[in-house]
Amino acid sequence: QNYIRRYQDSEVFNEIFEAILNQCIQKEFIDFESVFGDSTHQKANANKNKGINVEVELIKKKYDNDLLDEINQDRLVHGKKAFDSLKTKQTKVDEFTGEVVLKKQVKQTKQSPVDPESGVFHKGEKEKCYAYSHQTFCDKNGYVLVSETVPGNVHDNQSFFTAYEILQKKFPTQIENICLDAGYYTPAICREIILNNHTPYLPYLRPKTKKGFFKKYDYVYDEEYDCYLCPSDKIIKYSTTNREGYRIYVSDPKDCLKCPLRKQCTESKNHQKIIARHVWEYYKEEANHIRHTDKWKEVYPIRKQSIERVFADGKEKHGLRYTRLKGLKKNQHQILMIFGCHNLKKMALFEAKRA
Repeated sequence: QNYIRRYQDSEVFNEIFEAILNQCIQKEFIDFESVFGDSTHQKANANKNKGINVEVELIKKKYDNDLLDEINQDRLVHGKKAFDSLKTKQTKVDEFTGEVVLKKQVKQTKQSPVDPESGVFHKGEKEKCYAYSHQTFCDKNGYVLVSETVPGNVHDNQSFFTAYEILQKKFPTQIENICLDAGYYTPAICREIILNNHTPYLPYLRPKTKKGFFKKYDYVYDEEYDCYLCPSDKIIKYSTTNREGYRIYVSDPKDCLKCPLRKQCTESKNHQKIIARHVWEYYKEEANHIRHTDKWKEVYPIRKQSIERVFADGKEKHGLRYTRLKGLKKNQHQILMIFGCHNLKKMALFEAKRA
């Protein structure tokens, strides 16, 4: 009741976190050169075996407008018609006015009856449960700079944008490098980091190709002629740009039919090789080039002893494994207090070492 009456709409939790963080900055304990980001889940106070099926409207991604502009520009250059939206149009007739209107894009999901703001979390071998995810950024010493709470069913590469935007506003000029794990290696995230004049430090991601077949890097992209060259030196030409933002390149069936390497290339019945290249693929390639630098080899290994250590300490010492609170707002307040205490404790230890 005290929380409801006094603190429900208060900014006091954020103010406490910021006050502690400002003290860390004033004492020069924080190193802004490289910032490490990741997300961790926290089990919600809800029974995983009970749920109701609901329809929810698909939320527009932060970069959807930019992506649509890029797709349409690419299609117009190739003499094709521009799209009105990224999603396929679905229409219905309004029963009152008789007009044709666009349907809302929806999806089916499972929702907890006691904590509807949590989301179903399921990743790898981890237990399937209702949870909240905390998208967090810290420095190399483990001081937490930003933490944003989202439902557990929101993927890391979507929750990244909100937390990164807050980080940008708080520290617009201090940060140089953004270090993330493989889950964030997408064209949209690489583009966002590079356009904000930060250097992305991301790991190697193994190609997801069937065993015994050529990898995507075996096909050489020619930027000047906008085509691919296959291992048999045949041209794979541009066909179209789809709504997902991928340029589609298709080979000539006549070239593939008699090719001695066809069995290592494609199993398609019409003897065609299809390659998809994102309109923002350039930014992923830039991030991949950075991976071969000496600075990357120096900075990236620190990730496991900074952000991963923050989550380990939070779960072992500060109750980050499970929450009894319900709702996004209360759990956002709780995570700010947990990481505020985490920063305060680190600051005391650093002060003792300095003394």
